[in-house]
Amino acid sequence: MACPEYATLNNGAKMPLLGYGTWQAKEGELEDALEEALCAGYRHIDTAAAYENEAVIGKLIKERWMDSDNLTRDELFMVTKLPLPGVRPGGPEKWLKRSLAALQMDYVDVYLVHAPFAFDAVGDDLHPKGPDGKLLVSPDADLVAVWREMEAQVDAGRAKAIGISNFNQRQIQQILDVCRIKPANLQVELHVYMQQRPLVEFCKKNDIVVTAYSPIGTPGTGTLAAKQGFNIQMPDLISNPVVAKVAAKYNKKPAQILLKHIVQRGIAAIPKSTNQDRIIQNIQLFDFTLSPEDVAELDALDQGKDGRILDFLFLGITKDHVMYPFNEYP
Repeated sequence: MACPEYATLNNGAKMPLLGYGTWQAKEGELEDALEEALCAGYRHIDTAAAYENEAVIGKLIKERWMDSDNLTRDELFMVTKLPLPGVRPGGPEKWLKRSLAALQMDYVDVYLVHAPFAFDAVGDDLHPKGPDGKLLVSPDADLVAVWREMEAQVDAGRAKAIGISNFNQRQIQQILDVCRIKPANLQVELHVYMQQRPLVEFCKKNDIVVTAYSPIGTPGTGTLAAKQGFNIQMPDLISNPVVAKVAAKYNKKPAQILLKHIVQRGIAAIPKSTNQDRIIQNIQLFDFTLSPEDVAELDALDQGKDGRILDFLFLGITKDHVMYPFNEYP
């Protein structure tokens, strides 16, 4: 059975299963890389207010693609996210309007709550810090009130669908218990070492499409993490001998096998690369299918919660915080 190229959201929209991720993409390199991605056929573009690159993305898409009639808005699938200072009443409308202005678009296809905890609101500062230089994490977050305002963004036409990111199963259920518009998408860390099977199954039962970030690992610690003094240790998924063996069998690159293992499950993946060859290779996933035997070998690499790379401690939250999402698995 051929791997589908799209996942259908609960609003009927089709999300391309392979998207282009832009976290940690610097302004100078992102412009050329995004151009390569669009030329290679990527139409699902993932960004966030916190990445501080929406304006670069919007400018390139409008000036090089839309103004020259090479692309229409309905051919794109744009995802952005509510930043942590906006995870509070009044935040969704303010920050989505800012994102749309930066992207030079009238709507996004999916708007996600970036995490289930909040930073203090200090003007328009995306990463507010106290006198000690530490990020200001709020003591709580009213997810129900925030979700009601996310629903209002759909009503206003600024978002076609809404969803969540980095929520655990209990936090998702809290939204499901009260929502008028169900979450359409959950974005979480997911890769061969942390396959998130219980959480994916929960989402499947609730008609929520899952998107995997860091699907082939994360290439760096990120500027914000480094500034906070965190050195995130990265597992080498690419060099895993099982992955390498399967890649050789199909005459594919290891990264393609890691991505195929995800999208063949019906999960979207948003790898980030600024290398032209890898950008092209990453999207070439739909001309082969992993055999059940190879899938089983890759499945066996799952380390569950021990495979997590990003625990978000670099964002200033602690594991005993009431809204910390990763004490529970799923």
